Amino acid sequence: MDVLARAHALEAAGRRVVHMEIGEPDFTAPAPVVEAGVQALRDGLTAYTATLGLPKLREAIAAHYASKFSTQVEPARIAVTSGASGGLLTLAALYVDAGDEILVPDPGYPGYRHFVRAFEGVARTLPVSVAGRFQPTLEMVRAAWGPRTKGLLVGSPSNPTGTLIEKSELARIAGFIAERGGVLLVDEIYQGLVYGTEPWSALGLPGEVVLINSFSKYFCMTGWRLGWVVLPESAVRSFEKLAQHLFISAPAPSQHAACSAFLPETVSILEERRNEFARRRDFLVPALRRAGLSIPAEPHGAFYVYADCGGDAKRFSLDLLQKEAVAATPGVDFGANGTARFVRFAYTRSMDDLEEAAARITRFVSSPSA
Repeated sequence: MDVLARAHALEAAGRRVVHMEIGEPDFTAPAPVVEAGVQALRDGLTAYTATLGLPKLREAIAAHYASKFSTQVEPARIAVTSGASGGLLTLAALYVDAGDEILVPDPGYPGYRHFVRAFEGVARTLPVSVAGRFQPTLEMVRAAWGPRTKGLLVGSPSNPTGTLIEKSELARIAGFIAERGGVLLVDEIYQGLVYGTEPWSALGLPGEVVLINSFSKYFCMTGWRLGWVVLPESAVRSFEKLAQHLFISAPAPSQHAACSAFLPETVSILEERRNEFARRRDFLVPALRRAGLSIPAEPHGAFYVYADCGGDAKRFSLDLLQKEAVAATPGVDFGANGTARFVRFAYTRSMDDLEEAAARITRFVSSPSA
């Protein structure tokens, strides 16, 4: 946010900034979704919905799992939430009591730690490394598990690294957690944005497994504030009661619009955009390497490149912004495990912008004062 504020100040002074700091698609919601949302407004469909969401939307999400992953899930196990953040907050309220530990990867999305702390829990960090492609391993989880550990919260594809955990490894972890009566929370909000491999879901892994997903990233609906969770049947009623108090329901027009997110014509648009993100990634990764930055684990999902700048990443990011008007996020935002050397670049900009950014970054890195 500091980088963003400074970037806006530079723009106000007349500089052209290439924004690579915020994890938000540069595409807007697909036309069928927009049209469905407008129609919902015209039809006056703006009242509260059931807390768990519109039945037709929950059914559409269930059908999505069946068609995309050949995995069956009952719509009754799906809860529509006010963004993935609303889902994560409610899950923290459901599973975390004072003093409970939840294991979270470091580096990882900072919200994980804060949601756990909000309910007086302890976010115990797992120092993920390049060797494991910045994803937790069973050995890591086993070593960290203690008497107050309640579960693991992991994202795949990951923010900030864009890496995926192997399904076989996650299955091993799920089995370990199930034996201890814990919960495995899997953040799949970047699930649709996977490149060079088939996307998969943790749905169906053993034990108490909860999935978190969102309409923000793959579906390009960030400001619509809509997500969903897939719960064990035994947890649905408790989740519903908490959500009633915390949010009442997710935005009604957004829910009506999202029913069109799974239409064939919408998916066709979204897949074209996914291919464009892949094209951007395939340009940016080698461009950053040619500029002199190291990328020890290539991203295969999301829209981020996690690059080692070789020194103080916060200073690097601020100087890059000031001298070359390229905004990027220093790794320290994502934890303390070796993050001081890393910078996250989001390729949520046009190819023209990315080419301009690459030229500026190359000039900055090669300059004597860099």
